[in-house]
Amino acid sequence: MIGDPVALTVRRRIERPSAALVARFAGLPTGFVTDALNGFGSMHYRVKPIAPEMSFCGTAVTAYCSPMDNLAVMAALDFVQPGDVIVCATQGQEAGGTIGDLWAAGAKARGVAALVTDGLVRDVAGLLKIGLPIFAIGHNPNSAFKNGPGTVNHAISCGGVPVSPGDIVVGDRDGVVVVPRAEAEAVSAQLEVVKKKEADTEARVLSPAGKTMSFWTEEGAKARGGVRYVD
Repeated sequence: MIGDPVALTVRRRIERPSAALVARFAGLPTGFVTDALNGFGSMHYRVKPIAPEMSFCGTAVTAYCSPMDNLAVMAALDFVQPGDVIVCATQGQEAGGTIGDLWAAGAKARGVAALVTDGLVRDVAGLLKIGLPIFAIGHNPNSAFKNGPGTVNHAISCGGVPVSPGDIVVGDRDGVVVVPRAEAEAVSAQLEVVKKKEADTEARVLSPAGKTMSFWTEEGAKARGGVRYVD
């Protein structure tokens, strides 16, 4: 690189979806959301809550941190609104925690709904006391530095999924799903279809007929090459 890099590049103003639109995703299982996205949007399976009961729904504020650096995610706290989810990309670095309990306390005080990172966190006992939903690939007592370079509110890739500021992010014990803001209205409509299908299937499974209910048919398999029985 020629010259010294800029320590931090920040977009201060982002376009957020309406609170009413975000609310349509709140409380729904991540499985429903990714089904409504036609199987897309799920982060890598290692990105999980530090406690299984943690869940969230909110609007993405993004941070990109260089390996073993947390300048961007520290700065992101100055650009959040209540209900935002800070999504921090680290390229999956595993040498130390990107945030700790003091950061989480500051985030919760600002109304942040959750932190999602494809890196590590630390101070787990303190994080659990604070109660902010934290989703990460694990934890490590080592701490990162505040040198940069990094970005706030630029497009990132976190957990293998593109995330832009203003996207809707949903998390539960199964993982994290990202809904692009431009597609959120259409995905919300598709969610109604998913919910109805799930409810109908559950009712059939739990009914007396559920004992003999099949989840596949030979007729349906014919269109995909058929079935060969070997006994």
